[in-house]
Amino acid sequence: MRTVRLILTSILISMVSLAQAQTDLYNSGTLYLTGSSDILFISGGFTNANTSALTNNGSLYVQQNLVNNQASVVVGTGALYLNGTAGQTVSGTQPFNTFNLFTDNTAGITLNANLSVSGAHTFTNGRIATSVTPNYLIYQAGSSYSGATDARHVNGWVKKIGTTNFTFPVGNGTYLRPADIQSLSASSEFNARYYNGPTPNNTNVNAPLLLVDVNEYWDITRVSGGTAAIALNWDNSKVAMPNYVLAEIRVAGHSGGFWSSQGGSASGNIATTGNITSASIGTFGFFTLGALNWTVPVRLLNFTGVRKSGYSQLDWSINRDHNANQFDIERSDDGRNFRKIGVQLATSGNNNKYNYNDYLPVNGNAWYRLKIVDRNGNSSYSPVVMIAENGQSSSLYVVNNPVSQNIFVSATGAYMGKYEYTIYNAGGQLMQKGIVNAASVTSIPLSAVMTAGTYILDMRNANHRLTERIIVR
Repeated sequence: MRTVRLILTSILISMVSLAQAQTDLYNSGTLYLTGSSDILFISGGFTNANTSALTNNGSLYVQQNLVNNQASVVVGTGALYLNGTAGQTVSGTQPFNTFNLFTDNTAGITLNANLSVSGAHTFTNGRIATSVTPNYLIYQAGSSYSGATDARHVNGWVKKIGTTNFTFPVGNGTYLRPADIQSLSASSEFNARYYNGPTPNNTNVNAPLLLVDVNEYWDITRVSGGTAAIALNWDNSKVAMPNYVLAEIRVAGHSGGFWSSQGGSASGNIATTGNITSASIGTFGFFTLGALNWTVPVRLLNFTGVRKSGYSQLDWSINRDHNANQFDIERSDDGRNFRKIGVQLATSGNNNKYNYNDYLPVNGNAWYRLKIVDRNGNSSYSPVVMIAENGQSSSLYVVNNPVSQNIFVSATGAYMGKYEYTIYNAGGQLMQKGIVNAASVTSIPLSAVMTAGTYILDMRNANHRLTERIIVR
């Protein structure tokens, strides 16, 4: 009886479609597609009411919007085809469950409700967007997908449930920028989406990291489960990759307002494509690519500031053999939030000294830093200089670099005081730590284990911080 009713309904829909060009279907009862040979083609929208009972073991085609209010739609063994020619939405008060899914709409599909796949999802044409609620394209345990490209991916949230490795088919609506979860220790539920920059808190890094990519990042959160590894990638043809040293790239994870190294060893080519997989981790959130080294071969020799009558005078110098293109002068009135107030172009030849005057008033204190941009567009930051309205200036910087047996640190004004310091090698191993009372010039003797090489010095107290790459000769 159910099969007969389905065939009759299908015939009726087809006949009305010829007369009206499209027909909406409202289901408030039992709709049962018994097997793979059953096809229900809806040329309009489909509403599945809260009183309905839908089971799809065949092929359900919907060319316009799908609305589902039925709780716990039976997954069945069939397929849902979203194959309209105008933009489609999936909405309603309940998630829509399907076994297989085919998305074939060049105008795009927007999820205003969850859409769950238990079998295979085929990206045929068009992108999928999710609402900011958020709603998810859900891949249940054992599910898979194929066909994701720049023109066919999810611009929004994707959820994966299960124990197997999974590549999230996420991007920004223009480019596919996937990320992976691997080596799951337990059955887990993860959510992921991609952001095309700017990376949040990109100057707040924990040693041994010195830099994070400001152009893109992924939000990968764990709802439940155990540990996992995060695999990221870069593609310079899509999103610019900073000119990092390949051996010094790490996966960077964001926690507590700071970016920290999550390990990994990168492979590929900085100029084209590459990838890296983190160590096994248990804390999730924002992830991007980080580096243990500066991206620009520009060494700032000094950076000072002084308050004069009605303006702040900033002076700095760099090594003569430099690759600088410009200096962005940034100012903060609270010591935390910086804004660009000026630009100084780098000069060629032997001129390595620069200055800038800031005529904006100072209410108490003002903080200044330089963003050093090289000719390839890569950047790094100077130490911060604080200037008081009374003319006193404050600074904290390394005097000698490269170093031999001692690191000499200069602190003036408000930066003077006690600091905890750590020194890491290029592999992220802690080599030395201690406490130093920074004054005009303070010495940090290096231990015997500090052989020639590159290290990261990190000094911090409750109010100030200095992180700098140190070369030991």
